Amino acid sequence: MRTIRMLAGALALALLPAPAVRAEEVPKATPEEAKAWVAALNAELKELFTRQAKAEWIKSTYITDDTEFMAAAANEEAMAVMARAVKESLRFDGLALDPETARAIKLLRVTSTLPAPNDPAKRRELAATMAKLEGIYGKGKYCDAEGKCRDLQELSAVMAENKNPDPKAMLEAWVGWHTISPEMRPLYERLMALGNEGAREIGFKDMGELWRSGYDMTPAQFEKETDRLWEQVKPLYESLHCYVRAQLGKRYGAEVVPAKGPIPAHLLGNMWAQEWANLYPMMTPFPGEASLDVDGALQGQGYDALKMVKMGEGFFTSLGFDALPESFWQRSQLVKPRDRDVVCHASAWDVTYDNDLRIKMCIKPTEEDLVTIHHELGHIYYFNKYYTRPVLFQQGANDGFHEAIGDAIALSITPGYLKKMGLIEKEPAGDKGLINVQLKSALERVAFLPFGKLIDQWRWDVESGKITAANYNKAWWELRRKYQGVDAPVARSEADFDPGAKYHVPANVPYTRYFLARILQFQFHKALCDAAGHKGPLHTCSIYGNKVAGEKLGAMLAMGASRPWPEAMEAITGKKGMDGSAMLEYYKPLMGWLKKQNKGLKCGW
Repeated sequence: MRTIRMLAGALALALLPAPAVRAEEVPKATPEEAKAWVAALNAELKELFTRQAKAEWIKSTYITDDTEFMAAAANEEAMAVMARAVKESLRFDGLALDPETARAIKLLRVTSTLPAPNDPAKRRELAATMAKLEGIYGKGKYCDAEGKCRDLQELSAVMAENKNPDPKAMLEAWVGWHTISPEMRPLYERLMALGNEGAREIGFKDMGELWRSGYDMTPAQFEKETDRLWEQVKPLYESLHCYVRAQLGKRYGAEVVPAKGPIPAHLLGNMWAQEWANLYPMMTPFPGEASLDVDGALQGQGYDALKMVKMGEGFFTSLGFDALPESFWQRSQLVKPRDRDVVCHASAWDVTYDNDLRIKMCIKPTEEDLVTIHHELGHIYYFNKYYTRPVLFQQGANDGFHEAIGDAIALSITPGYLKKMGLIEKEPAGDKGLINVQLKSALERVAFLPFGKLIDQWRWDVESGKITAANYNKAWWELRRKYQGVDAPVARSEADFDPGAKYHVPANVPYTRYFLARILQFQFHKALCDAAGHKGPLHTCSIYGNKVAGEKLGAMLAMGASRPWPEAMEAITGKKGMDGSAMLEYYKPLMGWLKKQNKGLKCGW
């Protein structure tokens, strides 16, 4: 979605027994040797990941052939060391290890989301392919017949237009951006082949099985768990989809938006139709209620990137967290440079794994970017709380946790908070005001759910061979229709490579974390509101300024990956499982209203 942490492929988590690795017999060691080996490895990895992160930072903030080469070289070095370390760790299989050493070794086995083959030539090819794919995305531009070239930000602005939306212009922007990815197709096919080879060498069937092994359960159990969570929240999404489709049909007509089928992807206010918040102005249920035009307030009050990030920092310091170090302000990229290509996709970094905190964004004075800033600072403060731990423990309890923290904080950006910050004049009142607020929130958070699930479903099937290279695009749109009820606005073929138009695919960033985060954030929010002593409906709670909630949150963040995620979950919520019920509780008023609006409509697709 909006953020990643650039390290050795983005660290994952596992507690299940490590898969059997076929390798030559190696001499057994002692538990004491294993402990010493892990300590030495953590020190080595900290230096290695720092070199890699610095190369990636430079490449992302200054895209050239040279910086791509440097990043590829750093990634190749990291791949080689990780492959060697996994192989060496086999010496300690079967030993009675202390819990910390055993956990570190288990984490090591699933650290890289792009495991390299042992063959040095293939390892170099893999690193170069990865750098090339990211470079194609970062430099992507669409040039029209008149020679006017526009990048993703400019094209996304066309998609987001909601005052005088022009379907033809939006269609051109959508088709235009999707012209950047066909050249990725052969590179991506090779990336999958090399990554799968590396995964098999460390004992997994394919990369998909490796990715699904990071959640303290077997890969099959995890896939069932994501299905269970989706079924739990699916009725809420289906009701929202039904309402939005009907409203778009009223605006554009049945010949553009079919009354009973999927929604054309270019009409949902976002390049990937993943979040629909930009539709809110044209779908406001009760326009006469108090204004929620945060964009206008930010622009009218002269908010720039620095002021917006300072506001986000203020939220966290109000919880009792430390102010950001001076280096954060000196080293972050907060605006898009005028003199070079950069990756504008928002991300949070600890470049040295030692509190060298940075954000990379191209901030504009919009509510969407204000929420993104709070999200990214959630990552930043997670880094800040666990950076003193060994590097293998410097990650979220699971990768969904890392994404959920910032999202949970964003739930506290309530109308009351916005009024306190001077960004709205008065809070919406009564049932009408509440429905306005909840619909606006759901168009972002609820609309995202199926998209968050299907990205990795597509990749798992690609990695397992269920989807072949000859059917990349066909399978992609089958999943978009199945889960989202969204379809391509024009005919697509295998000459296209539409998955590559979404950053996380060419960048090889696991995506199920974002689906989990959209559910976990409500669990976390409810728990923190309970800790803060909040009384009343969940959707009215903001923990801004509550140091009791801050202390509870900080204690969980400081655990990093040192303990299994169910323990981290229990530390903040009192329960060990993931559950969508808090999300349903939060949106209960909206769900009731949507059912009334959809009466007589044929929902589904």
